[in-house]
Amino acid sequence: MGYIRPVDLEVYKRAFSVAIELHKLSLEWPKIEQYGGIADQIRRASKSICANLAEGLGKHMSAADKRKFVQIALGSAEETGVWLQFSVELGYLHASERERLAKEYGEICSMLYGLMQKIQ
Repeated sequence: MGYIRPVDLEVYKRAFSVAIELHKLSLEWPKIEQYGGIADQIRRASKSICANLAEGLGKHMSAADKRKFVQIALGSAEETGVWLQFSVELGYLHASERERLAKEYGEICSMLYGLMQKIQ
C-alpha cells in the first residue's frame, strides 16, 4: 500500500463527521463535564481517531508503524464508545442517540480493522 492521504479515506471522513457531531452535542452538557469531565474526554477520544490516522498515514514510515497508528485510532474509537455509555447513564444522552452513535463507531472500528489488514 503506497502513500495514503488520510482525508481521502472514507473511515477518516466518517470519523471526522461524527466527532464534530459529538463535539457539538457535548457542549450542551453540564459545565462540570466540560474540562476534564466526560464532555472533554469524549471530544478528545473521538478527535483522536482522525489525528492518529493523519499522523500515521501522512508520514513516510514503515508498514508496522502505520499499523500502530491505525491500532491507536481503533482504541480511540472503542474508548469513545465507553464515554457514550457513561453519557447515557449520567443522563446527558438519550439511549436511542447512543445506539445510533455506537453503531456508527462500530462501523468505523470495522473499517479501521480492515485498513490495518491492508497495510503491508
